[in-house]
Amino acid sequence: MGKYLNPYTDFGFKKLFGEEANKDLLIDFLNQLLPPQHQIAELHFKNTEQLES
Repeated sequence: MGKYLNPYTDFGFKKLFGEEANKDLLIDFLNQLLPPQHQIAELHFKNTEQLES
């Protein structure tokens, strides 16, 4: 098993960008995609994960 995380998978993307500890990384990633007048300064995470029961 490798040591690296694949950001192209659902698990990898959520692990990389979906955790409070990586909030700055997500903000920077999104701001690279957005025009200067729509830059993100703060965001809040919501748990929207729907698990089968």
